[in-house]
Amino acid sequence: MTEGSAVMDELRGLIGAMTEPGINEVERGAIRRYAEAVGNPNPLYSDVEYAKKSRYGEVICPPGFFGWPIKASTGAVEVMAPVFSALFKAGLVRILDGGMSYEFFLPVRAGDTLTWYARFVDAREREGKTGKMVFLSFETTYINQRGDLVAKARNTFLAR
Repeated sequence: MTEGSAVMDELRGLIGAMTEPGINEVERGAIRRYAEAVGNPNPLYSDVEYAKKSRYGEVICPPGFFGWPIKASTGAVEVMAPVFSALFKAGLVRILDGGMSYEFFLPVRAGDTLTWYARFVDAREREGKTGKMVFLSFETTYINQRGDLVAKARNTFLAR
């Protein structure tokens, strides 16, 4: 695989591709279950009375809640499908999740409705110890029902 390889050309052609917007209502029970699943006992995520007395006035989402609990339930077409299809056709079938980072702008409360969309932002080829690798970057943007940007997530995958 070289910088001018067919798979890199195909991936570069997909940069900027976005999902259809996904829309989810943030449910108090889903917040509580997520906090329990990750072992986060903060009462802001589960105790309604405690949260009502806080500066937020309602149960809020823990930081990691923006990942799969939101995306998995929307049915939106994944922007990753054509990207991974291009990789698989080129024989790049070993995929490693290279990590996710979040940037938070506003708290998300139970009862909020989030609209999100994911975008394919970059594909880079690098030489590793065991050969060429492709680094893929995706960005997901989350907006609440008032049109406020509440969070951005960036996810990196490595393929070889």
